[in-house]
Amino acid sequence: MLKKLPKDFIYGGATAAYQAEGATNTDGKGRVAWDTYLEENYWYTAEPASDFYNKYPVDLKLAEEFGVNGIRISIAWSRIFPKGYGEVNPKGVEFYHKLFAECFERGVEPFVTLHHFDTPENLHSDGDFLNRENVERFVNYAKFCFEEFSEVNYWTTFNEIGPIGDGQYLVGKFPPGIQYDLVKVFQSHHNMMVAHAKAVNAFRQAKYKGEIGIVHALPTKYPLDPNNPADVRAAELEDIIHNKFILDATYLGKYSEETKMGLKDILKDDLNKLDFRDEDFEELEKAKDENDFLGINYYMSDWMKEYTGDITEITHNSKGEKGKSAYKIKNVGQREFDVDVPRTDWDWMIYPKGLYDQIMRVIHDYPNYKKIYITENGLGYKDKFEDNTVYDDERIDYIKQHLLAVADAIEDGANVKGYFLWSLMDVFSWSNGYEKRYGLFYVDFETQERYPKKSAYWYKKLSDSNGAILFE
Repeated sequence: MLKKLPKDFIYGGATAAYQAEGATNTDGKGRVAWDTYLEENYWYTAEPASDFYNKYPVDLKLAEEFGVNGIRISIAWSRIFPKGYGEVNPKGVEFYHKLFAECFERGVEPFVTLHHFDTPENLHSDGDFLNRENVERFVNYAKFCFEEFSEVNYWTTFNEIGPIGDGQYLVGKFPPGIQYDLVKVFQSHHNMMVAHAKAVNAFRQAKYKGEIGIVHALPTKYPLDPNNPADVRAAELEDIIHNKFILDATYLGKYSEETKMGLKDILKDDLNKLDFRDEDFEELEKAKDENDFLGINYYMSDWMKEYTGDITEITHNSKGEKGKSAYKIKNVGQREFDVDVPRTDWDWMIYPKGLYDQIMRVIHDYPNYKKIYITENGLGYKDKFEDNTVYDDERIDYIKQHLLAVADAIEDGANVKGYFLWSLMDVFSWSNGYEKRYGLFYVDFETQERYPKKSAYWYKKLSDSNGAILFE
């Protein structure tokens, strides 16, 4: 049988408000923690990023011209509620109505995320999602958006709960920059999943049209030596931190016995510091069958081996200097980077089979999933701009290999309905600044001009052929 992608498959591009919009203090937008964190710790800011606040008609016209029929957009919470709650900013509301109207005008379906790493600053400095009051404030913000933006057909509550906890409290590369506090990691994961469940339950109760889901980053974890039980356990524990804990909360409405045993191994005597409440699990249980879709963000896999040391040590490679990463967690394991797999300058392992394995894991372990979108996947690269373009054959190959892995998963029974390349155009890349480019369209950040890369022309052929060029 000839492999193919579904007829209604979405060929999308992904963005995020803080990474694309710029206009960080324009038209009444409130501050977010990243504004201060970048000013204090880095040599760049998110101003003007890709100037999507002003350039969105240009970007959506390019999307239409190049066969991109879906776009991930996030609403900046502090553009709607500058303080996170209370007074609404009408200019922010107006901006998103205009943005969504332009999407529909161009035949580009908006998939709208409510939270993409950008909690308003005064809520963030008051504990972010470790503070249960902020769970309620998020739910109220979500309800406002569901009611106000009734034109939206696809809602995502959170983008990447896993990397938020990881970045804020384990690696320390996100504000508030706390390192190695796994209790806070799991508490943040848990509270954000409760916030997701409450928002989904509110959406269902009000009987809004459209669909609602969540986006999880799911990096696949493998034991370095599958025959060594200690390496196998290291991979299992690392998987609980990044994947299994949040997937259990999403689709089981509770934590499985394996997850609870893993938490005990990871946290030891600190296990009793976690605050999990009966009412949390009531919300999770109520929401577990109500997710219309799961978004999977996949960039890499990791190989884990036993680690018997008594200190946790993580070095984040933010400048793209290959080989600068280190990752060892006490009671868990360590990542081995020197494996026979290609990796990017940022030490991200390029392994398309990891995407196949992760999709199949979801459909086997969580059969109450309904459908999957690959909501982010792409190659971060130090693009070389020449002849008014970028000859990014590596990116084309990366996308092709990952889409072939998706096609294999579909053939083996997975319901995958779309792929969103990170990113539509080049954007600001958090702790990696502006050197790490992902876009189909090269952005000159000085002039804000857009230039289609070679990958943009390939992606158009992909969309026009409904994926057929993958199998030629």
